[in-house]
Formats: sequence, C-alpha cells, structure tokens
Amino acid sequence: MTSTSEARGPLLAVDIGRVRVGIARSDAEGIMALPETTLPRSEETPARVVELARTYEAVGIVIGLPLTLAGERGLAADEAEVFAKHVAALIHDIPVRLLDERMTTREATRGLQAAGRDARKSRAVIDQAAAVILLNHALDAQRSSGIPAGRQVTVVPEQTGNLDQPE
Repeated sequence: MTSTSEARGPLLAVDIGRVRVGIARSDAEGIMALPETTLPRSEETPARVVELARTYEAVGIVIGLPLTLAGERGLAADEAEVFAKHVAALIHDIPVRLLDERMTTREATRGLQAAGRDARKSRAVIDQAAAVILLNHALDAQRSSGIPAGRQVTVVPEQTGNLDQPE
C-alpha cells in the first residue's frame, strides 16, 4: 500500500455527524479542498464512502475524529473509529486515517453565518464545509511535514468480525 505522501491523486475527507456525513475531496494535486456531498448516516454510509473514493480514484481517506476540547475521547470519537474501521475493512488498497477534527463544524457554521447563510437551513452544507476544513487541515499538515496527517486505521483479519469495538 502506497502512502498518501508518495501517491499522487485526490484525498477524500469525511465529517461524521449524528444524522449526516459530509464529504469533501481534494483536486488531483492535493492543493484545493472541494465540497462533494452530504450523505444520510446509515449502515450503508461506509460503503458509499468507499464508492466515492473509487469514483474519484482517491489515494487516501481522512475521517474526522471528534475529540473533546480537552483532547479526550468520548462517545462520538468511539463512533468515528468504528466507522473508520468499517471503511478500512471495505477498502484495503487505500489508506484510511483518523484526524482530530475539533471545532470543524463550529468553524464551518461561523463561516456560513459570516456569508449570510442561515445555519439551520444549511445543515447539509455545514457538514460538507466541515469536511472541507478537515481536508484542508490534512493537506496543510501533509505539505508541511511530508507525511500523511492523522493516525492510520488498520483492520487485521481477526478483527473484521468485531469491528464495532474502538481501539
């Protein structure tokens, strides 16, 4: 498996919410993050993320890890890790990474409000904007360090029957 720092091509970012999942992708050069879509959150969502990664020939998938403001894990972080494991189990040739996403949704909401958009009427757009912010963080970190941002998710064959347990 090639790391995203060596491979050329787009990255996909996933912002997981309770009801919706925002998706963003980069251009092939990894310069610009673009909003892609918002999916309803369901059991089929990991497979849809994989389908989008294949469609855009992504070289990596970055999934937001919603830590608390103190940097600790909570229920949402555990759920994101389980989601990431499901995606990783479905797509073995593309690295899946978890990246701290504290404040991305709040930052996206503020940005839309500053642009004159009603946050309540723009929930699907907020999820995509949060994914764009997450992806920009990943791209910036990768450009500055030369290595992919976040922690790679690995699923060993013995774990595939028990994906619902966070690490």
